[in-house]
Amino acid sequence: MPIDPGLQRLALGTILAAFVGKNVPEWLLRSLADGLAGVTLFGTNIESPAQVADLTTQLRSVRRDALIATDEEGGDVTRLAHRTGSAYPGNAALGVVDDVLLTRTAYTSIGSELAACGITLNFAPVADVNTTDDNPVIGTRSFGSDPALVARHTAAAVTGLQSAGVLACTKHFPGHGATRTDSHLDLPVVDAPLAVLRERDLPPFAAAIAAGTAAIMTAHLRIPALTGAGPATFSRAVLQDLLRHEYAFSGAIITDALEMRGAAGAVGGPGPAAVLALAAGADLLCLGAHVTPALVTTVVTDIVTAVGDGRLPRTRLEDAAARTAALTPAARTAMLAPAADIGWEVARRALRIEGSVADFGDVLVIKLHTGSTIVEGRVPWGLGVPALSIAAASTSADELIARAGSRPIVIIGRRLHRTEENRYLIESLTRRHTGVVVEMGWPSDWRPTGARAFLTTYGAGEVNGRAAAAALGLLHPRN
Repeated sequence: MPIDPGLQRLALGTILAAFVGKNVPEWLLRSLADGLAGVTLFGTNIESPAQVADLTTQLRSVRRDALIATDEEGGDVTRLAHRTGSAYPGNAALGVVDDVLLTRTAYTSIGSELAACGITLNFAPVADVNTTDDNPVIGTRSFGSDPALVARHTAAAVTGLQSAGVLACTKHFPGHGATRTDSHLDLPVVDAPLAVLRERDLPPFAAAIAAGTAAIMTAHLRIPALTGAGPATFSRAVLQDLLRHEYAFSGAIITDALEMRGAAGAVGGPGPAAVLALAAGADLLCLGAHVTPALVTTVVTDIVTAVGDGRLPRTRLEDAAARTAALTPAARTAMLAPAADIGWEVARRALRIEGSVADFGDVLVIKLHTGSTIVEGRVPWGLGVPALSIAAASTSADELIARAGSRPIVIIGRRLHRTEENRYLIESLTRRHTGVVVEMGWPSDWRPTGARAFLTTYGAGEVNGRAAAAALGLLHPRN
């Protein structure tokens, strides 16, 4: 039986696709012409601002209203600066500084860079309240662990982004900050009653809604009291009862990537996940980074079939497509230029130093690798100076002390406290040799015995590392 072209176009109008490489494939251009809602750009698509501007111009030559989205959070998660590291320090640094005007200015600057490239939708800000120190997927992407602080900075970020003509998509509703599992890999569980969510996790989303956020992204996590056995992305109780009705959100609800195991892994693939998300109240389906023409066809077919057999009312699909079509950035009153050195100011003010960093001279910098999350990817990080890269399991304190000789050792890393191997190596070094530790991830209470100084950057963006290097006298602050 042939597919109804009108129904097929409605289904395409709820999908964000993606592609690999710097050149737009023909199948994607055809899909846009047929009604595809838009495209998400990842680091693999981005070489330079000029190249991205050419790419987005090509996409819009097919359809002017196509959405072009990306994840540009600053700090640890960047797409535009994935080759060098971000010039913006990220949310945790902004939260530590706690200057709402500075947060708004930083996000206006981010938005200005995106708008200049032709990107219209940013999957930011992260509104999650990071109440679990060892959260494997949020951490420094969060403004902090205090709901009121996160709320005021989330609102400022939304206002800043949208003032630059870029739509904000606040994420991850109803809150990913209390998880201990990465939803890219499995389905996290937040076993808390709704009363706790209202007090702890939901205030930043309420603030984002009040600030006029254009979109809100769902979280692939299970809250037994609300979602039963499935994720929030598939839950009418979360998307309809809570977000639409209780919190009166009238913008677009966007799913986190449906390829993630927290979504597709639970129901047998992105197609069934797409149907369940739409039925629950989602409007725009982010398929993820690994999108092929066959996958788009499969998802469209599954949606159309679900309408035909009654699992997905046509009116729900029409509503979703209409809300997606309404996602158009407001015109800017003036072309805004990125704020000069805003990232440096935040990174410098966010840096916390315990102990003495005076008179180091020549040092051995050791970069202790602890892995990266899927969402961070392989973005460069560090102090911006030559460093010896090691893994704790493959070296010893004796080897490093011998290599350092009379030079002090500076150990840098992200989430250094999380493994026994890292803690043991660092403790062995700092007890026997002059050493400084620079933590570039979400901090903990752990401090190594004997360390001359402990620095916390609250992020691993390029500018976070530069601020720490300048404080240690390793780099001129303006280089």
